[in-house]
Amino acid sequence: MRAVQFTSFGGPEVLRIADGDVPAPGPDEILVRVAGAGVNQLDTKIRAGAMPQGRPAAFPLGTGVDAAGAVTAVGPGVTGVAVGDGVFGTGRATMA
Repeated sequence: MRAVQFTSFGGPEVLRIADGDVPAPGPDEILVRVAGAGVNQLDTKIRAGAMPQGRPAAFPLGTGVDAAGAVTAVGPGVTGVAVGDGVFGTGRATMA
C-alpha cells in the first residue's frame, strides 16, 4: 500500500509517499480502497502540530480524514456494510 505520511510537524514539505503493509480492520472498523480523498483544514492543522495535545504523536503519521471508495474488509462487530459496498465519510490516514 502507498500512503502519504509525515515524520515531523510542518508544512506540505514534510509530506512523503511511503510504502507499507495493508492494515487489517479492528473491531467496528472497515478497510476502504480509497478512490478519492479530500484535503481540508483539519489535515493541515494536524500536520502542523496545531491541534490540542491529546496523546503524543507516534510518527510516522498518515494524513487525510475524508475519503470515498469501496469496502475491502470488515472488522468484528461491523454491521450494515459489506465488502464491495461503496462508502464515503471520515477516517484515519485516508490518503492511502
